[in-house]
Amino acid sequence: MAKFAVILPAAGKSNRFRDKEKKPFANMDGRAVWLRCAELFVTRSDVLQCLIVVAKEDQETFRRRYGANMAFMNIQIADGGAERHDSIANALALVKPEADFVAIHDAVRPCLTEEMINAVFARAEKDGAALLAIPVTDTMKEVDPQHKVKSTPSRQDLWLAQTPQVFRREWIAEAYAKPQQLGKDITDDAQLVEASGHPVHVVEGSTQNIKITTKADLILAEAILKARPKPKPQGPAHPFAEEEMWGGRGIK
Repeated sequence: MAKFAVILPAAGKSNRFRDKEKKPFANMDGRAVWLRCAELFVTRSDVLQCLIVVAKEDQETFRRRYGANMAFMNIQIADGGAERHDSIANALALVKPEADFVAIHDAVRPCLTEEMINAVFARAEKDGAALLAIPVTDTMKEVDPQHKVKSTPSRQDLWLAQTPQVFRREWIAEAYAKPQQLGKDITDDAQLVEASGHPVHVVEGSTQNIKITTKADLILAEAILKARPKPKPQGPAHPFAEEEMWGGRGIK
């Protein structure tokens, strides 16, 4: 079975979130957003390592607040950098050599599902690199700095990238070893791997796999999770449930 290392970038400035808490650390129905993301990966048998990237200035508070969670979930901290690609490079340096693949998932996409992870992991294992994405359904407009429409590109072949994005470890390491590819115009890791000449495949994700950018997104994500069916309990509902069940059938 292939082994995966997971990187959760959480070192952004959260400028558009407009809250005292940064997006990954905001409370979402009782738990931090980043914790809801991490929980999706740490219990998987094919995940051997999970790293969260945290800005250096936030690490003391992060360790104090989440130290018990990190110990229980066996999560490591990687240093955040000046730009996103610096943060990912720092995390890649800590990836265990036993990892066959590296999955990078936004620490502010808590509505991911196990089914989506299974699908994108399987496609990456088959083809070397894969990401979740959804086809564009709205009409797209290219607009100039004055907000004047320049063109209306065809949406037929356009998809909106999501995460996780999953790559062979050597492919993503190779991409980050080429400094000429790095820059502020790089918006996701698949773009770097594509530029290195490796094919990247798309696995259809879901409109529910939203990225929290604003407070409105947080409210929407909470609503999505609350609307999902709750798993049925495997055992008795309370300590005396079995006695009540048998007693109701007349068994003493």
